[in-house]
Amino acid sequence: MSTLELIKTRHSVRMYTPEPLRAEHARLLNEHIELLNGKSGVRFFLIQDSPAAFDSFLGRYGKFSNARNFFVLAGKKGGRAEEEAGYYGEDLVLKAEELGLGTCWVGGTYSKKDIPLEADEKIICVITVGYAAHPGSPRRSKWPSDVVSNTGDLPEWFSRGVEAALLAPTALNQQKFMFSLEAASPATGDKPVVSARVSGFGVFTRLDLGIAKYHFEAGAGRENFVWKE
Repeated sequence: MSTLELIKTRHSVRMYTPEPLRAEHARLLNEHIELLNGKSGVRFFLIQDSPAAFDSFLGRYGKFSNARNFFVLAGKKGGRAEEEAGYYGEDLVLKAEELGLGTCWVGGTYSKKDIPLEADEKIICVITVGYAAHPGSPRRSKWPSDVVSNTGDLPEWFSRGVEAALLAPTALNQQKFMFSLEAASPATGDKPVVSARVSGFGVFTRLDLGIAKYHFEAGAGRENFVWKE
């Protein structure tokens, strides 16, 4: 399946079977994690068969069942760690989807006790992974006009990018991101410029921005534009 097809079929899963991750699935996930750790400023690692993080009150509050395996997204304090965690974390989520695994981004409804960290690292978030006992379902999303600041006709590739971004998981499903299209210039190799931002100062706004940008790229085609720095 293409990245865009995986985006369309993937939904958050909170209820898992008690089945441990199969060795082949764990191997493929860890290989993908190694690739991402070489690209990003975030350290990803997989914890298996460890129910303690979701057996607490927080886990029950989050309505998780049999959440025994999860990815940890850890980064150095400061910098762009949160945005990169969102961008590359969604890449990992879609790899899991490709393998037939369910996932769910988790911000705070888990226990951080006994999760190993390196010096000067913080946990940005975790992502549960496993075999779905109950499939996820689509969430209601905003209209494209709600997340685009331009008016008038827009290129087809830009509209495809916005539609893909509207399928991105965000904290509390608030979708606080906005996109705008700016003119091309010689400085950008004559490619149009896309600006992406999030409103507010929530804990996970930069994480949400990274996920939304990953989705936008998948829909629009990275060859059609450059991001505004």
